[in-house]
Amino acid sequence: MLVVEKESGPARHQSGHNSGVIHSGLYYKPGSAKARLCARGAAAMYDYCEERGIVVERCGKLVVATSESELEGLAELQRRGVANGVPGLRWIDETGIRDVEPHVRGLRALHVPSAGIVDYAAVSRAFASDVVALGGEIRYGSPVTGLRLVGDHVNVRMRAGAIEAETLIGCAGLWSDRLAALVGASPSPRIVPFRGDYYRLRAERRPAVHGLIYPVPDPRFPFLGIHFTRRTDGDVWLGPNAVLAFARDGYRRTDVRWADVAELIASQGFRRLARRHWRTGVSELWRDISKSAFVGELRRYMPDLRAGDLVPGPSGVRAQAVGDDGGLIDDFVVDVVGRVVNVRNAPSPAATSSLAIATEIVDRVNAVV
Repeated sequence: MLVVEKESGPARHQSGHNSGVIHSGLYYKPGSAKARLCARGAAAMYDYCEERGIVVERCGKLVVATSESELEGLAELQRRGVANGVPGLRWIDETGIRDVEPHVRGLRALHVPSAGIVDYAAVSRAFASDVVALGGEIRYGSPVTGLRLVGDHVNVRMRAGAIEAETLIGCAGLWSDRLAALVGASPSPRIVPFRGDYYRLRAERRPAVHGLIYPVPDPRFPFLGIHFTRRTDGDVWLGPNAVLAFARDGYRRTDVRWADVAELIASQGFRRLARRHWRTGVSELWRDISKSAFVGELRRYMPDLRAGDLVPGPSGVRAQAVGDDGGLIDDFVVDVVGRVVNVRNAPSPAATSSLAIATEIVDRVNAVV
């Protein structure tokens, strides 16, 4: 097996820029690929980390409703969680919330004890070492510039030359639609990059967060909202928001790649998405540039939080697939063209589900060889 990677090392994009949560399967529509693979993947991830000595913790999660209008959404999450086999789910009241997270206030919450935390960059490095230990090779700094199906092989062109592969598995993340286009797959869904910025809690305030604290998500969007995430190193991240990135690897507000912008504007799906949800986009942008607005959102759950408790943190870019109708595609999407198996859409909980997704990809490969 040969892995060709355009960056100089593993986990340089989504896998190394997420909040490090091991999800339990709470959010996903029963019967969807996410629902099928998340719980199975989480169990496999816990086992793998324990086997490899990677720090992992089942710290638990609270999904908190702060208003009567959110209770129906919280009840729907409970129904989904039960249908998806999430273990240990508890519906708790205000007193129960304080018992789990003393600084959090809300009307009701779901307690999800099986949710956890891990450093996915460390997991990715372990995966890479497994490839090498099993006799595989990884070529870093090798972006793919062309693909061509030739009989029973795939011609893969890179800057440093070309190779012939019996089968190709594409896991290009933010560039997955472009990789698909190289072998004549449908141009849709297209990837729209969304940047998420995090703040961090000052060291002296970190003990106020015991685990994971999440809002009730807006059902119109696949994003889970601004949340509190304790990290395996003791740090606490707050966020992310979700604003349009002007480059596929645009981790800073000032990062702009005009070719990426032009591609977005030309996309019918993106234009329809923008027309439909521009108000939400403006709200997310305001929270991105206004620290007080960001803190105000967090204070709905932790009223004693102050702006001075927050310091700037990292950012990530999410590869979000968007259909031609402007719809945000919420489920995992894998397509097959000849001997190319390509992961088109793998948003959260793809890191949690990665080992289970891998099993399905291997089944797809076996079907085309």
